[in-house]
Amino acid sequence: MKTQTTPSFAEFVVLIALMMAVTALGIDNVLPAFGPIGAWFGVTDENRLQFIVYSYMIGFAAMQLFYGPLADVIGRRPTLLWGFGIYALGCVLALLAPSFEFLLLARAVQGMGAAGGRIVSVTIVRDCYAGREMARVMSFTMMIFIVVPVFAPAIGSGFLVLGGWHAIFVGLIAFVIAIMAWYGLRMPETLRPEHRFPFSFARIVDAVRFAVTSRVTIGYTTAMGLMFGSLMGYIGSAQQIFATDVYGLGAYFPIPFGAVAATMGIGSYLNSRLVRRVGTRRMSHAGLCGFALSSAVLVAVSLAHDGRPPLLLFCSILACNLFLFSLTVPNFNAMAMEPLGSIAGTASSFIGFYMTLLGAVLGLGLGQAFDGTVVPLAQGFLAFSLVALVIVLWTEEWRLFQPRQA
Repeated sequence: MKTQTTPSFAEFVVLIALMMAVTALGIDNVLPAFGPIGAWFGVTDENRLQFIVYSYMIGFAAMQLFYGPLADVIGRRPTLLWGFGIYALGCVLALLAPSFEFLLLARAVQGMGAAGGRIVSVTIVRDCYAGREMARVMSFTMMIFIVVPVFAPAIGSGFLVLGGWHAIFVGLIAFVIAIMAWYGLRMPETLRPEHRFPFSFARIVDAVRFAVTSRVTIGYTTAMGLMFGSLMGYIGSAQQIFATDVYGLGAYFPIPFGAVAATMGIGSYLNSRLVRRVGTRRMSHAGLCGFALSSAVLVAVSLAHDGRPPLLLFCSILACNLFLFSLTVPNFNAMAMEPLGSIAGTASSFIGFYMTLLGAVLGLGLGQAFDGTVVPLAQGFLAFSLVALVIVLWTEEWRLFQPRQA
């Protein structure tokens, strides 16, 4: 049941979505700047520029281990504000970067701060909702969250025109300060007094042990990591696919990228409308099976066109993949969180760390496999989704589409 909060339901969802969107904006806003950043620092290897994304994600993954326990000890509000303060610091360091290596370090710091938004956002939703209602809220949140990658590259391109790649980081600082102010004014502390615990290393170990030994939690978290690896592989190589090596769209890169990302919002909206009636397992299992089938089609089409299928055909199949991704991952997340109860903050840190690190490492490998065609990406989508399907089968004791009592 929802606890009393100052924001209305709509404001709650929008605020949570924008708190999570800080993470995505830090990735997608920078994508159009790969070329200018490479020119500024003299980086000629385009695959090396992908580390602008992956250094951010590695920092993001690592710090998630700390924010959850911190949120359970000192509360959700101060944890989030500290995290977003670190994010702003990372942006400032990026503005001052004297070398590409220092920029990557600044991006890692930025990612460390962004992790606070992800952990606290999911934990607040778990504080206030449970079961299918939680999955519904996460879907609404994801629907708004997806608006960010739809428009972020175009916004980043606008900043490039106005003030170069440095202006992008100035915009990110302004955005995170605005979210901090909104959250500070409108969202009360959602950690109940009886769930607030003094710091205890043993308790953290117990919470992680509980998460690891829960078949549902560890199974669906692993499946999320595999799916996230597909998404990170795509994001890391999207600029090369659309703007330069494959389709050569240049400044028009944000148009297909945003159009494909928009289908994720449609999928999240559909999920939010259907999940309470259909159930998290039926929705997510159907989404995963569909993702694997669509990935197989993408592999076949890519090979048939020597790795460069027509743009419209490629975008159509990719959009189908991301639509199905949105029917899958929010529900996986809700099911992974469901057994955690009062240890939601600490255990969600482990879930976030494990899922993000797995996805970042897999995405890095997939992105670095880019060879001037879309074949490695398509093959990665298929391989990751098939492994995820095996993991889900194991989690559900070799049965799919079987609802459980929430």
